[in-house]
Amino acid sequence: MSPPLQLISQRGVLVRLQTEAESLASESPFLAWAGLRFDHTELVRRCRSAMSTSASLRAHRVKAEPASDGNNWSDSDHGGGVRVEEGGSFLRRLMELPTPQLSRHQLKRLDEHRYSSAGRSLLEPYMQGYWEWLVGRLPTWMAPNLITIIGLATNILTTLILVYYCPTATEQAPQWAYVACAVGLFIYQSLDAIDGKQARRTHSSTPLGELFDHGCDSLSTVFVVLGSCIAVQLGTNPDWMFFCCFSGIFMFYCAHWQTYVTGTLRFGIIDVTEVQIFIITMYLSSAFGGTAFWQSSIPVLNIQFKIVPAICTLIGAIFSCTNYFRVIFTGGMGKNGSTIAGTSVLSPSFHIGVVMTLALVIYKKSSVQLFERHPCLYILSFGFVSAKITNKLVVAHMTKSEMQRYDLAFVGPVLLLLNQYFNSFIDEYWVLWIALVLSGLDLVRYCTSVCNQIASHLHISIFRIKPPETIPNPQNHPNHH
Repeated sequence: MSPPLQLISQRGVLVRLQTEAESLASESPFLAWAGLRFDHTELVRRCRSAMSTSASLRAHRVKAEPASDGNNWSDSDHGGGVRVEEGGSFLRRLMELPTPQLSRHQLKRLDEHRYSSAGRSLLEPYMQGYWEWLVGRLPTWMAPNLITIIGLATNILTTLILVYYCPTATEQAPQWAYVACAVGLFIYQSLDAIDGKQARRTHSSTPLGELFDHGCDSLSTVFVVLGSCIAVQLGTNPDWMFFCCFSGIFMFYCAHWQTYVTGTLRFGIIDVTEVQIFIITMYLSSAFGGTAFWQSSIPVLNIQFKIVPAICTLIGAIFSCTNYFRVIFTGGMGKNGSTIAGTSVLSPSFHIGVVMTLALVIYKKSSVQLFERHPCLYILSFGFVSAKITNKLVVAHMTKSEMQRYDLAFVGPVLLLLNQYFNSFIDEYWVLWIALVLSGLDLVRYCTSVCNQIASHLHISIFRIKPPETIPNPQNHPNHH
């Protein structure tokens, strides 16, 4: 005869969950350092909701069975029960779920958020006709976020083809690979431009759409700057490649830093659209002119053509950062010139400062020339970290809240730094891979958790448009009473 099964009431489970939650909350200093937020009240609420849905607890649902002493356990007498087949397994599974990233106050302020932008770039008015035509060809059932993610996936996939053929950014890829990157970037640009138009067209505009759009842009920026450097074989000039890639990442962060300060996303005369068109031209030049074109020298100036995009990046960075910091230091919309969240206008500098400092120190201190030998892995590793902190900055802007200073995203770069400090007792190449995986997983975990939480709060689906409720026709449903 099998041993008696242990049955625990729903009330008992909630009490145990409350105890576990309070125990974890008592460890808040460590959790705060790790960049985690634990809301035990939210956990208990979710557990109560989950236990009310039998489909969510098939493995743990109540089974009314007679006890060994002959007494009957009924739902009506005991409020239901949960069978614990393995001690604590139910609790462990709950604790392994992603912790809520946003508090109730942040979600409330998210409801109050309204998108605000200013300015128009040089080519945007000429592209509007094409974008309006394109969005008119889309079916109304296609969700704006689905459009955005398709464009991002296309851009990432085509860039990874270049990374495969040119891991050190010094090789030459097949002609079709450059054409694919040009087409992929154009597709991304087109879909990224019409996702908002599709949202207005289908009356499905939400704060989640804005966050999703900027989040995809933060990741796309990493692949765009990396692909453009590969296209001109800038790996032969590692200092220029480092500068171009991290300048692009830094400027994108500063654009949203400025938004966090003023509450308005500002566009310049030369902005994302113009830069993307220029990079598409670079891809096509590599495809039809060959990479030898970039290796040739400019008469009189005696510099290679590949340095021209780098010099343009330098000029653009100086011009853009001058405007960004002028607004950041003078345009605070909060109390006493603070950010819209009431925090210091310099508060976001910590996160990007840590990323840039670690990237530069590890690059210069590497005894095995880690960046020179593996530039693509290096940029992707730090690019995922920068995308994570940029997403957190966007969330802070939309929820008018403070950015949490310490973050799990820094773990990968810190591992690289510590390994160098201890004379690289582990091969830096493998530590770089570990940093890449950790940074990528942390980015996916954070974005998935936040998007799911916001979608649940707004009662919407991320990649589907909720069909309008139809009023039944009385003629089709006659009254039989």
